[in-house]
Amino acid sequence: MIKILFICHGNICRSTMSQYVFQDMVHKINLTDSFYIDSAATSREEIGNPVHHGTRHKLKEVGIPCGDHRARQMRREDYDAFDYIIGMDSWNIRNIGRIIGNSDPERKVFRLLDFTERKGEDIADPWYTGDFDTTYRDVREGCEALLAWICQENHL
Repeated sequence: MIKILFICHGNICRSTMSQYVFQDMVHKINLTDSFYIDSAATSREEIGNPVHHGTRHKLKEVGIPCGDHRARQMRREDYDAFDYIIGMDSWNIRNIGRIIGNSDPERKVFRLLDFTERKGEDIADPWYTGDFDTTYRDVREGCEALLAWICQENHL
């Protein structure tokens, strides 16, 4: 089983959007049993809160099921438990490093858009921009590229 953890600041917008978009993509190609997909925050600000209404609305608009995820903070143990840890922006990557001890010996930590031609770019936080459409397009692009890369790497 391939285990993926999507990370953003609060775990209510981008990381949950990525989690549900990726789950939907995996489901559509009949690989659900090959993946475990979750999301978490680098901060404690939203712990226990549900998926943001903007993310929920956007996912419903595009026909992607949104579950009952509650925000949680990433823990050091997540590094060992997951195969891929996917941050949304530069700050997430820095904070992931802080949580895991600034060491990524297994090269598990990536930024979502690093799998696209837009390597090095951040996914804007709709909490601040209010633009869930652009965030969705970026998340979808990143998830499509990530899934293709993982399938190639793991011969799926």
